[in-house]
Amino acid sequence: MKKYLLHSIKFLFVPLLITGNASAQQKDTTSKLIRLNQIGFYPGAVKKAIVLNDKEGDFFIQTVQKQTVFAGKLKPSLKPNFAGHIVQSADFSAFTKPGRYVLYAPSVGYSYPFEIKASVHTPVAAAAIKAYYFMRSGTALPEKYAGKWRRVEGHPDTVVLIHPSAESEGRKAGSIISSPRGWYDAGDYNKYIVNSGITTSTLLSLYEDFPAYMKTVRLNIPESSKKIPDVLDEVLWNLRWMLTMQDPADGGVYHKLTNAAFDKFEMPDKDKSPRYVVQKGTAATLDFTAVMAQASRIFRHYPKELPGLADSCLNAAQKAWEWAVKNPQSAYRQEEINKKFEPKITTGAYGDNNFTDEFIWAASELVATTGNADYLKNINLVPDNRMPVPTWSQVRLLGYYTLIKNNVTDKAVPAISEITKNLISTADDMISGVDSNAYQTVMTKSIRHFGWGSTSEAANEGILLIQAYKLTHSKKYLNYALANLDYLLGRNGSGYSFVTGYGTKTPMHPHHRPSAADGIVDPVPGLLVGGSNPGMQDGIQVPSKVPDEAYIDDERAYAANEIAINWNAPLAYLANAMEALQHELDNH
Repeated sequence: MKKYLLHSIKFLFVPLLITGNASAQQKDTTSKLIRLNQIGFYPGAVKKAIVLNDKEGDFFIQTVQKQTVFAGKLKPSLKPNFAGHIVQSADFSAFTKPGRYVLYAPSVGYSYPFEIKASVHTPVAAAAIKAYYFMRSGTALPEKYAGKWRRVEGHPDTVVLIHPSAESEGRKAGSIISSPRGWYDAGDYNKYIVNSGITTSTLLSLYEDFPAYMKTVRLNIPESSKKIPDVLDEVLWNLRWMLTMQDPADGGVYHKLTNAAFDKFEMPDKDKSPRYVVQKGTAATLDFTAVMAQASRIFRHYPKELPGLADSCLNAAQKAWEWAVKNPQSAYRQEEINKKFEPKITTGAYGDNNFTDEFIWAASELVATTGNADYLKNINLVPDNRMPVPTWSQVRLLGYYTLIKNNVTDKAVPAISEITKNLISTADDMISGVDSNAYQTVMTKSIRHFGWGSTSEAANEGILLIQAYKLTHSKKYLNYALANLDYLLGRNGSGYSFVTGYGTKTPMHPHHRPSAADGIVDPVPGLLVGGSNPGMQDGIQVPSKVPDEAYIDDERAYAANEIAINWNAPLAYLANAMEALQHELDNH
């Protein structure tokens, strides 16, 4: 993945009953042995908890006043967890009465409190989007919108230097461009087109897939109004920055806007380092193409509010596409650049040498927006039957999602039927055997899922399952997508809800400069940390090398505890999609 991000959230929605901080956590240490979604459950949905014990027996759902309202039997897992231990599952799906509860297992004690209610994930779902407001570059965050995480403006980026690697005929090295706005990428204060690509697209897709629900989501950001949904207002802050990263002379897109080196752990306004745009690249240009084509499709519905924007985005997309077709193998290789040019650039590289997937994604978005299937004419749309879960370096599936949901026909694109079949087959493979693993989630089927940014893999698996549900209306896919949300919010080997500020046991020390430097005990809320990763690429020892337990809440531990825009986006999609779909089910 990459390193570092920015600020997140005040919350205006429903006050969360179960947020907590380190000083208040774990008064009953036995609760550490019960793992469940620390936010709660929908009344009519699957409700499961995992008890880290090999003793079978009864469990009880109790009110917070310890009055028993439901009883059930613990069932042993068919397979051990990654640590080699059989665990017990507590299934209380049959209990549907709204309220605030704890789970009690006599062998281990009480769980953290949780709620059963409709719209139970509304606060965390909105927080995952509001997080982007706190990541904004080039603006002050006043208390009215940011609460105690208010801050002054940093990185206006109105004076940005052309790095020698980015020199072109019309823009010589050392000349100045203006490139304001955008989101800080992760724990640092730089802005990267490649990572902005998948992030912005995922948020646009959230709106595109669930427009009616997303129009109801209010975030308390400066642009909030009834004219444009808040999620799109937030996307615009980054989209307008992305547009400044295109060279108007030839259509190519700069790889990133960055300091020469990662800055200190200080607030954004303290950093006065020179800022640069660096080399244009094929990956950045194609990611830009895809996002602008998608944005054009969506913002075309707001001609009065955003006059000309849809046309501008499509023109930018088409110009970028032309550059990429002429420069199909322009890889960003930071080490090679640093041998040739000064200053040396040592911030996140986001290097990628294979652009097959970027061409598929960009062409698919252009086809969906323009109706012109010729963009795919020279593209091998289905190089194999795999459906790799999206990451910043593997975006093929984003193109497939777009072709399917925009009703592109077999006549226009003959491979559509095959792609649809492959997607459903992949979803079936994902959920096959899930119930036999210890935590009963897709995420915990394999140790291969536990690398850098493992939480984003869980969220993106959930998105794929939601796409399968939308195609088939088979609720099994929705149930397992929800189980992965349960994973993110506490049903996991670490015992943490991985979202700052949401749950009882949450990260207090994310690798995130503002959260570390602002003098406020609580970190910016709504941020998804990277999660369990035994790789320890940062040299910080995790408490366990068992893959799903390899997490530490330490601001130095960027391999496990950093946050990043491309991780928050699938969380935002998954949680909000669940709210939208659950609302639909409740009203049928």
